Amino acid sequence: MKATISLFFSFFLFLTFSVSSQNSGNYTLVIHGGAGNIAKANLPADKIVEFEAKLTEVLKHGDSILKAGGTSLDAVESCVRMMENSPLFNAGKGAVFNADGKNELDAAIMDGKTGLAGAVAGVKTIRNPITAARAVMEKSNHVMLSGIGAETFAAEQGLEIVSPEYFFTQLRWDAYLKAKANADSMDNMDKKHGTVGCVAVDKYGNLAAATSTGGMTLKKYGRVGDTPVIGAGTYADNNTCAVSATGHGEFFIRNVVAYDIAAIMKYKGSTLAEAANEVVMIKLKNQGGIGGIIAVDKNGNIAMPFNTSGMFRGSFGFDSLCFYC
Repeated sequence: MKATISLFFSFFLFLTFSVSSQNSGNYTLVIHGGAGNIAKANLPADKIVEFEAKLTEVLKHGDSILKAGGTSLDAVESCVRMMENSPLFNAGKGAVFNADGKNELDAAIMDGKTGLAGAVAGVKTIRNPITAARAVMEKSNHVMLSGIGAETFAAEQGLEIVSPEYFFTQLRWDAYLKAKANADSMDNMDKKHGTVGCVAVDKYGNLAAATSTGGMTLKKYGRVGDTPVIGAGTYADNNTCAVSATGHGEFFIRNVVAYDIAAIMKYKGSTLAEAANEVVMIKLKNQGGIGGIIAVDKNGNIAMPFNTSGMFRGSFGFDSLCFYC
C-alpha cells in the first residue's frame, strides 16, 4: 500500500488525493466524520492528529475487508462501527446530548444490490446502532424501528446492549451545558456535526451506504434527523450511486438529498460529481441548508461536496490512500 499525503491549512484541514475512475475488479471506500464549523481555530493540533489517526485506521480497516473480497455491505457496517466506538465523533460513544440531557442515536444502512435497507431511530442502549440497522434490514420485515421497540429487537438478536451512561463524554456534556445556557441563540450552539458515514463499491460492483449519528446538540427529545430516513441521509442503488450525508437534517429530509443525487444521475444522465454539486452546493445552499455528502458510483468515481467550512472525509481505492479534513 502506498500513501501520499499533502497537508495544507486554510479554514480547514485539507489533504489531497487522486483516484482512478474505472472499477473493474477493483473497489473504492469513502468515509466521513461530519461537516460543520471545522476551522483551524476550533481544532487544536493534538485533535487534528487524533482525527487523522482514526480516519487512517478506519480506511485501512475497510480496505482490508474489500481487498480480501469482502462485500461493500460488510465494509460500510464495519467502518461505521469503528467510528461509533470512537469518542471523536457524534455517533455511538461520544454522541451529543438532546434537550433532556440524553443521548438518542440514529443509524441506517442500505444495500445497493438488493435495494433493501434498515434503520433505527431514537435508541439509547444499543452500543452499535449501525449493526442494529443491519439486523432490521436482514432479520425483520421492516425498514425502520425506533426507541424501545428497536432496543428490544436488538436485544433479541443478541446485539450488545449497554447502559445509557456508556455514551457519555465530558466534552459532549460541556457542549450541551453551553448550548443550554444559550438556548435562545442558534448561533451559540455547537455546529460541528460529527455524524459518521461510509460508502463503498466492492470488487463485484455492488454499492452500499451506512450512516450513524447522535443528531444535533440540544435537539428536542424524540427528534429524528435525516440519517435513518432512507433517501434523505442514506441511500444506495447499484444503477447509480451510494450516498451518506451529514449536516442539518431537516433540510436533508425535505430535499430527500441522498435519493435526489441518485435521481439526477438516473433521469438527467448527470455524472456523480454534477449531481452531488447540484444538490449540495446549489439547492441546499440556496435554502440555507448546511452540510455535505460522500458518494461513490458503480465505476468507483467519488464525490464529497460540502457547503460548510470543513468536513472530515477520506477515501481508499485502487491501492491509494487519501484523506480530507
